[in-house]
Amino acid sequence: VQLQASGGGSVQVGGSLRLSCVASEEIFRTYYMAWFRQAPGKEREFVVGSSWTGRTSVYPKSVEGRFTVSRDIARNTINLQMDNLKVEDSAVYYCAAAPRSNADFEYWGRGTLVTVSS
Repeated sequence: VQLQASGGGSVQVGGSLRLSCVASEEIFRTYYMAWFRQAPGKEREFVVGSSWTGRTSVYPKSVEGRFTVSRDIARNTINLQMDNLKVEDSAVYYCAAAPRSNADFEYWGRGTLVTVSS
């Protein structure tokens, strides 16, 4: 298993969750990693990407200021801290990895479900 995501769950509006994605060392240290999400009946949405060098993509307006991506080098893990969650954040969240930020994502982790209720 190259990518393994965890941390999903059910929270109320305004709550927080922290998603984690453990990668193999090779992927973590060389690949561009990202978080996506897909809500029922909707297309998959790019949430944020992070390069090994620490560069982070622009967050979409829908999550800007509430979501923060980070890398834990010691654990080969990319984290997604999600604060002030909204009902519309409910989705299955996936981590993925690509050789470069402009390349196709080659590796996908199993999704983790986030449910936000009012």
